[in-house]
Amino acid sequence: MFRQMTEAHYSIYLNLFQTDIDLTDFLMEILLVIRDLVTKNVYPKDWNEMIMLQNSVFLKALRCFSHTIRDRFKDPFADQLWNNFFHCAIAFLTQETLQLENFSSTKRHKIISRYKDMRRETGFEIRSMWFNLGNHKFRFIPAMVGPILEMTLLPETELRKATIPIFFDMMQCEFNQVNPLFRKGHIRAKFDEVETEIITKLDVLVEGGRGDEQYRDLFYEILYGLFDGHTQMRDQGLTFVDLVHKLLQRLLEYRTIINDENKENRMSCTVNLLNFYHEIDRQEMYVRYLHKLSDLHLECDNYTEAAYTLLLYTKLLGVSSFWTYTITEFVYQSFLLQNQGCQVFK
Repeated sequence: MFRQMTEAHYSIYLNLFQTDIDLTDFLMEILLVIRDLVTKNVYPKDWNEMIMLQNSVFLKALRCFSHTIRDRFKDPFADQLWNNFFHCAIAFLTQETLQLENFSSTKRHKIISRYKDMRRETGFEIRSMWFNLGNHKFRFIPAMVGPILEMTLLPETELRKATIPIFFDMMQCEFNQVNPLFRKGHIRAKFDEVETEIITKLDVLVEGGRGDEQYRDLFYEILYGLFDGHTQMRDQGLTFVDLVHKLLQRLLEYRTIINDENKENRMSCTVNLLNFYHEIDRQEMYVRYLHKLSDLHLECDNYTEAAYTLLLYTKLLGVSSFWTYTITEFVYQSFLLQNQGCQVFK
């Protein structure tokens, strides 16, 4: 039915709802249905034509719904409806069946010639919706940083160019947000929440296979240009851009080497990231890589080194010297017992 509908049909149908509450309920429900269908595909994976046809219908529907949401639910603002749209649209463009780089060249060209790259079209719609939020953007910061970041990491150049500037807008919004702890009109003058969210989510997403050298360079180029032209945010912004560039470099190296059979290379790369997070005072990420390094040492039967790695963690926790000695001694004694063919606690 949706396939047969034009934009005029959508407009007529949506105008039939007598109250905004009824329309909101319909849009909320239909967005949840679309999100559910793209995350749990009802068709077998090899039914490519049906899947692409379904996606093209969903894309047309999302475009029509976005216009209605912008026109009728901005004042008064329906934050849950907007939130549902963003999450539905991002789930749509990040679905596995739209990742054209995973297809053969022939199949990819066939899809593009018939349907274009639907990720790009959806990304443009999300960008438009974001910049139409106006003074309501703060409601989605920092919660939307992760989903937007996942979208920008998709390997589609035009999509990246269109959506990476959203991060600058997010940071500008947080920077200019009025601080309630100070006198009226005093702004936060920092964007630490967005910065922290980007760094934390980048670590997970890049390790999971997202991102590449082109993304690293494009992220740097676009945001450097935007911050360089902003008087108030310039210094903080350029520092942040440089930090993320260095982080992406280390994360990409880590991802390349982590499956290397040479465990010394893996340890070296892990230590590089661990030290980097320590230098920029990101304690949670530092602890994460302390555990990774400890696990690597245990794989290599380096029990003493594993103990000293955990010792660094105990220092962060402020554990007394007695307990840090006990932990180190326990791991070391375990190593000695295993070498003697004994079992701990036996």
